[in-house]
Amino acid sequence: MNVDAAKLIGAGLSMIGTIGAGVGIGLVVSGAVQGMARNPGYSGNLLTNMILGIAFCEAMAIYCLVIAFLILFVF
Repeated sequence: MNVDAAKLIGAGLSMIGTIGAGVGIGLVVSGAVQGMARNPGYSGNLLTNMILGIAFCEAMAIYCLVIAFLILFVF
């Protein structure tokens, strides 16, 4: 097998973690919207917590992207 092909396969496999980040962001936003619909008085607090949760989920996707770039361009 060619080394370049192995790099591309490895980078693609490392991006599988972004699927979990996408599902996590969807669940966080869904829960926050349902909470805001049930209790509009706490929408500011829920919005803050939602943005924090999205940031943590997105951090996992960014880590996957960094690993993919390391595989492609460093090794």
